[in-house]
Amino acid sequence: MPDCSLPRSQRLRSLGAVRRLFESGESGFVFPFRYVWYAEPDAERSVEVLFSVPKKFHKRANRRNLIRRRTKEAYRLQKQILCNDGHAVNIDLALIYSSKEALPYKNIRHAVRRILETVSGRL
Repeated sequence: MPDCSLPRSQRLRSLGAVRRLFESGESGFVFPFRYVWYAEPDAERSVEVLFSVPKKFHKRANRRNLIRRRTKEAYRLQKQILCNDGHAVNIDLALIYSSKEALPYKNIRHAVRRILETVSGRL
């Protein structure tokens, strides 16, 4: 059974890495997410991800937390799409929720799957 956890080491936390991601990363849009990813060849394979739900569209913290939890769960259960591609690269990925309404988990899961398949295919 694959490891389906999302430890702290797999979350994008470094300010320098976030800056590099948004300055020189590639981006795309799959409703309801805008995603930005950056890959660099590395001897050590790692995938780090950042989740963002802007306060601009969802003023209440409980709504932002709900969407963030749904997104994390969808990513956590499908992250093997990126991890099993066989490339030795370091991947940084940002998922930015950009819809004004909170969608059900099923729609979020489908969008995250399409994003992961797109990034995996572009490597």
